[in-house]
Amino acid sequence: MKHALLGAVALALSACSGKAEKTYTVDELMADEPLLTKIMGECRNNPGKLRETPNCRNAEAADWKLRLERMRKSLGG
Repeated sequence: MKHALLGAVALALSACSGKAEKTYTVDELMADEPLLTKIMGECRNNPGKLRETPNCRNAEAADWKLRLERMRKSLGG
């Protein structure tokens, strides 16, 4: 009986965990600027909860790299 109850609780908890969010790499985000903009907006709207998530960190890195590339191009580099 204990095992059945434990199994039911484990099943219920796993059903509540929801769908895991895909983690994008810096290169993927640099290649897809609309996705980068979307993720950056979400991260900026809820920094207390999302700031340290992999997608927010990767989005910040991708944004920084794109800014540096644009700066280099504008300076003739």
